[in-house]
Amino acid sequence: MCLIAFAWQAHPRWRLLLAGNRDEFHVRPSAALARWDDPAIVGGRDLEAGGTWLGVTDAGRCSVVTNVRDSRDPQLGRSRGFLALDYLAGTADATEHARQLLDTAAGYRPFNLLTFDRQHAFYLGNRPSPRMQSVDPGIHGLSNADFNTPWPKTRALMDRLTHWLQADHGENFAALFDALADERVAPDGALPDTGIGLERERLLSSAFIRGERYGTRASTIVAVAHDGAGIVVERRFGPNGRLDGETSLRFGA
Repeated sequence: MCLIAFAWQAHPRWRLLLAGNRDEFHVRPSAALARWDDPAIVGGRDLEAGGTWLGVTDAGRCSVVTNVRDSRDPQLGRSRGFLALDYLAGTADATEHARQLLDTAAGYRPFNLLTFDRQHAFYLGNRPSPRMQSVDPGIHGLSNADFNTPWPKTRALMDRLTHWLQADHGENFAALFDALADERVAPDGALPDTGIGLERERLLSSAFIRGERYGTRASTIVAVAHDGAGIVVERRFGPNGRLDGETSLRFGA
Protein backbone atom coordinates (compact mmCIF):
# COMPACT_ATOMS: atom_id res chain seq x y z
CA MET A 1 0.00 0.00 0.00
CA CYS A 2 1.06 3.58 -0.53
CA LEU A 3 -1.63 5.52 1.30
CA ILE A 4 -3.49 4.46 4.44
CA ALA A 5 -5.81 6.06 6.96
CA PHE A 6 -7.26 4.03 9.79
CA ALA A 7 -9.27 4.33 12.97
CA TRP A 8 -8.20 2.05 15.81
CA GLN A 9 -10.48 1.53 18.82
CA ALA A 10 -12.22 4.82 17.99
CA HIS A 11 -15.77 3.81 16.99
CA PRO A 12 -18.59 2.02 18.84
CA ARG A 13 -19.02 -0.59 16.07
CA TRP A 14 -15.66 -0.82 14.31
CA ARG A 15 -12.58 -1.84 16.26
CA LEU A 16 -10.57 -1.20 13.08
CA LEU A 17 -11.66 0.79 10.04
CA LEU A 18 -8.95 1.12 7.38
CA ALA A 19 -8.94 2.68 3.91
CA GLY A 20 -5.95 2.47 1.61
CA ASN A 21 -4.58 2.60 -1.92
CA ARG A 22 -1.97 0.30 -3.38
CA ASP A 23 0.17 2.02 -6.03
CA GLU A 24 2.34 -0.18 -8.21
CA PHE A 25 3.65 -0.73 -11.74
CA HIS A 26 0.86 -2.19 -13.85
CA VAL A 27 3.09 -4.90 -15.28
CA ARG A 28 3.72 -6.42 -11.84
CA PRO A 29 1.45 -9.47 -11.68
CA SER A 30 -0.98 -9.77 -8.78
CA ALA A 31 -4.09 -11.73 -7.85
CA ALA A 32 -7.34 -10.14 -6.72
CA LEU A 33 -8.65 -10.18 -3.17
CA ALA A 34 -9.52 -13.77 -2.31
CA ARG A 35 -9.63 -16.30 0.49
CA TRP A 36 -6.35 -18.23 0.45
CA ASP A 37 -6.29 -21.95 1.26
CA ASP A 38 -2.80 -22.04 2.77
CA PRO A 39 -2.15 -19.93 4.74
CA ALA A 40 -5.75 -19.18 5.68
CA ILE A 41 -5.95 -15.46 5.07
CA VAL A 42 -8.07 -13.05 3.06
CA GLY A 43 -6.06 -10.70 0.87
CA GLY A 44 -4.57 -9.89 -2.47
CA ARG A 45 -1.47 -11.72 -3.63
CA ASP A 46 1.74 -10.45 -5.22
CA LEU A 47 2.43 -13.07 -7.89
CA GLU A 48 5.98 -11.87 -8.47
CA ALA A 49 7.39 -12.27 -4.95
CA GLY A 50 4.57 -14.26 -3.33
CA GLY A 51 3.59 -12.02 -0.43
CA THR A 52 0.74 -9.60 0.15
CA TRP A 53 0.35 -5.88 0.71
CA LEU A 54 -2.75 -6.24 2.92
CA GLY A 55 -4.54 -9.14 4.52
CA VAL A 56 -6.82 -10.27 7.36
CA THR A 57 -7.63 -13.54 9.08
CA ASP A 58 -10.68 -15.05 10.73
CA ALA A 59 -8.78 -14.88 14.03
CA GLY A 60 -8.92 -11.09 13.94
CA ARG A 61 -5.44 -10.35 12.63
CA CYS A 62 -4.79 -7.66 10.03
CA SER A 63 -1.57 -6.41 8.48
CA VAL A 64 -0.67 -3.87 5.82
CA VAL A 65 2.70 -2.73 4.46
CA THR A 66 4.03 0.27 2.51
CA ASN A 67 7.41 1.07 1.08
CA VAL A 68 9.55 4.07 2.08
CA ARG A 69 10.03 6.59 -0.71
CA ASP A 70 13.65 7.75 -0.78
CA SER A 71 15.55 7.56 -4.05
CA ARG A 72 18.81 7.73 -2.11
CA ASP A 73 18.04 4.47 -0.26
CA PRO A 74 18.64 1.31 -2.34
CA GLN A 75 15.78 -1.19 -2.46
CA LEU A 76 17.80 -4.12 -1.16
CA GLY A 77 16.70 -7.03 1.02
CA ARG A 78 13.80 -9.44 1.39
CA SER A 79 10.46 -8.51 -0.20
CA ARG A 80 8.21 -6.33 1.98
CA GLY A 81 5.21 -8.48 1.13
CA PHE A 82 6.51 -11.28 3.33
CA LEU A 83 6.29 -9.01 6.37
CA ALA A 84 2.50 -8.91 6.17
CA LEU A 85 2.23 -12.55 5.11
CA ASP A 86 4.47 -13.86 7.90
CA TYR A 87 2.50 -12.00 10.55
CA LEU A 88 -0.88 -13.16 9.22
CA ALA A 89 0.26 -16.77 8.93
CA GLY A 90 2.04 -16.79 12.29
CA THR A 91 0.87 -17.51 15.82
CA ALA A 92 2.59 -14.74 17.79
CA ASP A 93 0.30 -11.94 18.90
CA ALA A 94 0.96 -8.40 17.70
CA THR A 95 3.07 -7.51 20.73
CA GLU A 96 5.35 -10.55 20.57
CA HIS A 97 5.60 -10.34 16.78
CA ALA A 98 6.74 -6.71 16.99
CA ARG A 99 9.48 -7.59 19.49
CA GLN A 100 10.67 -10.49 17.36
CA LEU A 101 10.70 -8.51 14.12
CA LEU A 102 13.14 -5.95 15.50
CA ASP A 103 15.86 -8.60 15.25
CA THR A 104 15.36 -9.17 11.50
CA ALA A 105 13.80 -5.91 10.23
CA ALA A 106 17.07 -4.59 8.81
CA GLY A 107 17.12 -7.45 6.31
CA TYR A 108 14.02 -6.24 4.44
CA ARG A 109 13.62 -3.58 1.79
CA PRO A 110 12.66 -0.19 3.29
CA PHE A 111 9.22 -0.65 4.87
CA ASN A 112 6.42 0.59 7.09
CA LEU A 113 4.30 -2.17 8.62
CA LEU A 114 1.05 -2.06 10.57
CA THR A 115 -0.11 -5.10 12.55
CA PHE A 116 -3.38 -5.58 14.42
CA ASP A 117 -4.80 -8.33 16.58
CA ARG A 118 -7.92 -8.33 18.75
CA GLN A 119 -6.33 -6.16 21.44
CA HIS A 120 -3.22 -4.40 20.17
CA ALA A 121 -1.83 -2.57 17.17
CA PHE A 122 1.75 -1.73 16.21
CA TYR A 123 3.66 0.34 13.71
CA LEU A 124 7.05 -1.05 12.69
CA GLY A 125 9.69 0.35 10.34
CA ASN A 126 13.31 -0.16 9.43
CA ARG A 127 14.41 3.31 8.29
CA PRO A 128 16.68 4.81 9.45
CA SER A 129 16.88 1.86 11.86
CA PRO A 130 14.49 -0.88 13.10
CA ARG A 131 11.84 0.41 15.51
CA MET A 132 8.41 -0.42 16.89
CA GLN A 133 5.65 1.78 18.26
CA SER A 134 2.37 0.82 19.91
CA VAL A 135 -0.59 2.47 18.19
CA ASP A 136 -2.86 4.46 20.48
CA PRO A 137 -6.64 4.55 19.96
CA GLY A 138 -7.57 7.20 17.42
CA ILE A 139 -7.27 8.08 13.75
CA HIS A 140 -3.90 7.68 12.08
CA GLY A 141 -2.32 7.91 8.65
CA LEU A 142 0.58 6.36 6.80
CA SER A 143 2.06 6.76 3.35
CA ASN A 144 5.63 6.29 2.13
CA ALA A 145 7.19 8.23 5.00
CA ASP A 146 7.21 7.72 8.76
CA PHE A 147 4.08 6.95 10.78
CA ASN A 148 1.67 9.94 10.90
CA THR A 149 3.96 12.09 8.70
CA PRO A 150 1.59 14.89 7.60
CA TRP A 151 1.83 14.59 3.82
CA PRO A 152 -1.13 16.42 2.21
CA LYS A 153 -2.85 13.30 0.85
CA THR A 154 -2.43 11.51 4.19
CA ARG A 155 -4.00 14.38 6.14
CA ALA A 156 -6.84 14.66 3.61
CA LEU A 157 -7.69 10.96 3.84
CA MET A 158 -7.57 11.06 7.64
CA ASP A 159 -9.99 14.00 7.62
CA ARG A 160 -12.43 12.22 5.33
CA LEU A 161 -12.22 9.06 7.41
CA THR A 162 -13.02 11.14 10.49
CA HIS A 163 -16.11 12.59 8.80
CA TRP A 164 -17.23 9.13 7.67
CA LEU A 165 -16.99 7.77 11.21
CA GLN A 166 -18.88 10.73 12.65
CA ALA A 167 -21.70 10.26 10.12
CA ASP A 168 -21.94 6.54 11.04
CA HIS A 169 -22.53 5.14 7.53
CA GLY A 170 -22.75 1.53 8.70
CA GLU A 171 -21.40 -0.60 5.82
CA ASN A 172 -21.87 2.02 3.12
CA PHE A 173 -18.27 2.73 2.13
CA ALA A 174 -19.02 4.91 -0.92
CA ALA A 175 -17.67 8.09 0.67
CA LEU A 176 -14.42 6.36 1.59
CA PHE A 177 -13.96 5.06 -1.94
CA ASP A 178 -14.60 8.61 -3.16
CA ALA A 179 -11.81 9.80 -0.86
CA LEU A 180 -9.45 7.13 -2.20
CA ALA A 181 -10.32 8.22 -5.77
CA ASP A 182 -9.29 11.85 -5.13
CA GLU A 183 -6.94 12.99 -7.92
CA ARG A 184 -6.23 16.49 -6.60
CA VAL A 185 -2.54 17.41 -6.73
CA ALA A 186 -1.02 19.10 -3.70
CA PRO A 187 0.42 22.62 -4.08
CA ASP A 188 4.16 22.70 -4.64
CA GLY A 189 4.81 24.33 -1.29
CA ALA A 190 3.27 21.37 0.53
CA LEU A 191 5.15 18.65 -1.36
CA PRO A 192 7.80 16.54 0.39
CA ASP A 193 11.30 16.20 -1.03
CA THR A 194 12.04 12.50 -1.36
CA GLY A 195 14.72 12.89 -4.00
CA ILE A 196 12.59 12.07 -7.05
CA GLY A 197 12.19 15.57 -8.51
CA LEU A 198 9.33 18.04 -8.49
CA GLU A 199 7.39 16.54 -11.41
CA ARG A 200 7.18 13.09 -9.83
CA GLU A 201 6.44 14.56 -6.39
CA ARG A 202 3.42 16.26 -7.99
CA LEU A 203 2.31 13.05 -9.71
CA LEU A 204 2.49 11.06 -6.49
CA SER A 205 0.86 13.71 -4.30
CA SER A 206 -2.73 12.74 -5.15
CA ALA A 207 -4.54 9.94 -3.34
CA PHE A 208 -5.39 8.21 -6.64
CA ILE A 209 -2.64 8.01 -9.27
CA ARG A 210 -3.73 7.57 -12.87
CA GLY A 211 -0.96 6.43 -15.20
CA GLU A 212 -0.17 4.17 -18.13
CA ARG A 213 2.79 2.38 -16.54
CA TYR A 214 2.39 3.16 -12.84
CA GLY A 215 -0.63 4.04 -10.77
CA THR A 216 -3.20 3.01 -8.21
CA ARG A 217 -3.83 -0.71 -8.64
CA ALA A 218 -6.29 -1.27 -5.78
CA SER A 219 -8.43 0.70 -3.32
CA THR A 220 -9.33 -1.31 -0.23
CA ILE A 221 -11.57 -0.89 2.80
CA VAL A 222 -11.17 -3.11 5.87
CA ALA A 223 -13.81 -2.97 8.60
CA VAL A 224 -13.46 -5.16 11.70
CA ALA A 225 -16.15 -5.08 14.38
CA HIS A 226 -15.41 -5.44 18.08
CA ASP A 227 -16.67 -9.04 18.01
CA GLY A 228 -14.13 -9.94 15.32
CA ALA A 229 -16.49 -10.14 12.35
CA GLY A 230 -15.45 -8.06 9.40
CA ILE A 231 -15.55 -7.22 5.73
CA VAL A 232 -12.91 -6.38 3.12
CA VAL A 233 -13.88 -4.59 -0.10
CA GLU A 234 -11.35 -4.16 -2.91
CA ARG A 235 -11.66 -2.17 -6.14
CA ARG A 236 -9.02 -2.93 -8.76
CA PHE A 237 -7.68 -0.69 -11.51
CA GLY A 238 -5.67 -1.12 -14.68
CA PRO A 239 -3.63 1.36 -16.73
CA ASN A 240 -4.95 4.92 -16.74
CA GLY A 241 -7.34 4.18 -13.88
CA ARG A 242 -9.49 1.65 -15.74
CA LEU A 243 -11.81 -0.12 -13.30
CA ASP A 244 -11.03 -3.84 -13.48
CA GLY A 245 -13.40 -5.22 -10.85
CA GLU A 246 -14.57 -5.22 -7.26
CA THR A 247 -14.58 -7.96 -4.64
CA SER A 248 -16.19 -8.03 -1.20
CA LEU A 249 -15.47 -10.78 1.33
CA ARG A 250 -16.54 -11.35 4.92
CA PHE A 251 -14.41 -12.97 7.58
CA GLY A 252 -14.29 -13.72 11.30
CA ALA A 253 -17.02 -14.42 13.82
